[in-house]
Amino acid sequence: MAEYDIATDLWVNRGQPRQALEHALQAIALDEENAEAEHLVALLYLDFCNRDANECHLDEAEKHARQALALRDDFREARNTLGVVLIHAKQYAKAIEVLQPLSQDILYQTPENAWGNLGWAYLENGQLDKAIEALLRSTAVQPDFCVGHYRLGLAYERKHDLDGAMSAYTRALEVDHPRCRALQVAYAARGKIALQLGRQDEAAKDLQQCVHLDKTTPAGRECSALLVSQK
Repeated sequence: MAEYDIATDLWVNRGQPRQALEHALQAIALDEENAEAEHLVALLYLDFCNRDANECHLDEAEKHARQALALRDDFREARNTLGVVLIHAKQYAKAIEVLQPLSQDILYQTPENAWGNLGWAYLENGQLDKAIEALLRSTAVQPDFCVGHYRLGLAYERKHDLDGAMSAYTRALEVDHPRCRALQVAYAARGKIALQLGRQDEAAKDLQQCVHLDKTTPAGRECSALLVSQK
């Protein structure tokens, strides 16, 4: 448990995932029945995937999430994590199988995560109506879930409902939280929709904010190109 606590502190408070992973793996080596440590390792491997595609090991993330569940079948957070891993692995049908029962589990303390990730899986699987239904449930449970609003915007956009998409992207960016106000992909998405609707001034403002946040990301580069094309 000491190794687990050190790993958690290194990751959550110090932003050192590599060192955290070393201690989390040591926690497992010392206690093979530590479900929390197994889940932490899965989360850390998933974090590496979000940081750098070259260091992504989804197979390891899945293995440790499944082991956490094997040790504790009612480990709802680990079940949610497994669903996210499967989405990243593009195994959308399997992710839906994992997440759908979790979304109905009244004992899960953060149902917006289950509904939000289920909606994400439906979205990536091309089941847009089900995606919208799940994402609406997610954002109803937690109105400040800006990523849920953003994914809802994507679903509306793919259904060619541009007004619905604009509203969802706007709700995502209006959430009063630093991470939400810095949701670069939402600025990019809303800016592109504004261009399609002929609202050049609104589009320029969103695209400029997108570039301001980080011009080196894929979204930032796309926003820069769109700004240049509008001149």
